Formats: sequence, structure tokens, C-alpha cells
Amino acid sequence: MDPDVRSSVAGVCPRCGMKLAANLPEATEYHMDLSTSPRTLQPGQPAQLTFAIHDPWKGRPVTNFQVVHEKLFHMFVISQDLEFFIHNHPVFQPDGSFRYDDLTLPKAGMYRVLGDFYPDGATPQLIAKTIIVPGTPPAAVHLSRDYSAKDASNMQVDFRTDPPQVIAGLKTQLHFTIKPGDGLEKYLGAWGHMLAASEDLIDLIHTHPFIADGGPNIQFNLTFPRPGNYRVWVQFQRSGVVNTAHFDIPVQELQ
Repeated sequence: MDPDVRSSVAGVCPRCGMKLAANLPEATEYHMDLSTSPRTLQPGQPAQLTFAIHDPWKGRPVTNFQVVHEKLFHMFVISQDLEFFIHNHPVFQPDGSFRYDDLTLPKAGMYRVLGDFYPDGATPQLIAKTIIVPGTPPAAVHLSRDYSAKDASNMQVDFRTDPPQVIAGLKTQLHFTIKPGDGLEKYLGAWGHMLAASEDLIDLIHTHPFIADGGPNIQFNLTFPRPGNYRVWVQFQRSGVVNTAHFDIPVQELQ
């Protein structure tokens, strides 16, 4: 799940808690097919999403998966105006596919659907698909810097980056401070989850804290691949409640 984590002894990943594996295979992208029912989606109407995974060599269905952060499949859906965001978990079916019922998309336009899963004997997969809801799409998004504190369900989330001006291709520390700092709990086996998306929804990154110990200060490390504007969503759990907050980060080109 976190391929940059290395150890000279057996154990578990300090970041995500997964058992460390030796001799990982070469990273190869699997095939993910996404179908919807109904086939033509409508704003405000529930739909069913089905994900079918196939191997990259002979196109054979894949039916065995590793549990990652307590789930076999993590799904993210983001609208093109970046106003709609969900992180949820399709259910494994007897035929080896994953199905998510009752996804209601609020408006017309493009949506990016990110599947995060780990086939047995392979490497973790992060694959994005696009679905379109017919109608007049929302206006183009032009994000600007937003590091302001956010009020979520039962916490306030403060945010800063180090360095203050983020540079594409260089590691950035993203620091979050939770207020109040009591009652924090792991959510899906981690002290936090983050999804970073470029303004054009081409780059999508799912990651977890680099430094976290159950206290109010949580650090993620991230390398933004291109200059431009990014939105990051973070999720933290406090007293049984999952909180979601987002921040907008301008990323400059390396001079």
C-alpha cells in the first residue's frame, strides 16, 4: 500500500498497518471495467456502479484481493466542479466483481471515479474512470489558495504546508492540527485518509499520514506531479464521527 516503506526485518508497515511483504512483483496496472445501471445517468437519481477487475496479461477475471485498510475496495467519486466528493466501499459479489448501490450524483457533468484495490500476487492498484451525467455541465473550475481553518462535523481542522509555497516534483509536508484534540480514532485502520486531485482531475492521489500517533498533529507527505492548483480532501475520525475537510493548494513549477 505504501511502496516507499522499507524494513530489514519482518513486521507491519508503520503507516498503514499492513503486513510487510518480501519480493514484491514488478508493478503492473490491471484492467478495471466500470458499468452503471441505468446506463444513462440522470442528476438526482440513484444509480448502481459495478467494477470488474481483469489481469493485464490474458484479461482473466480477478477474484482474489487483499484487505487494505479494512476493505477490499476503496472508491472515490469527484465531480468536475470539485464540489461533490465521496469515499466509500463497493461490496464484493459472488462473481468477483464489486458493486455499489444508490450512488446519487447531484448534477450534470463529468465525474471521476477512482478505484483503489490490491489483487493477490500483484501490487496495489489505483485506477481512475470517467462517467458523464448528461445535461449542461458546471462552469470550469479555477481554484485559488485556501488554507483557512475548516469546521467539520465535530472538529476544526487547521492546515499549513512546509514549504509554504509548494513546488511540483518536490516533497511537501502537509500539516493538520485537530481541535479539540481528544477522542481521535483510527478510521479504516489509519489516523487519516487523504485524496489529492488536480484542478483538471487528471492527477488523483490517495495516501495516508506519514507521522501520526493519535494526537492532534498529523503530517502527510506528498509530491505533487505537476504545477497547477490542487484540492485535497482529508478525513479524520473523532468520537465515532468521520469528518471530511478540504483545502486548495497552488503548486508552482520548479525554477
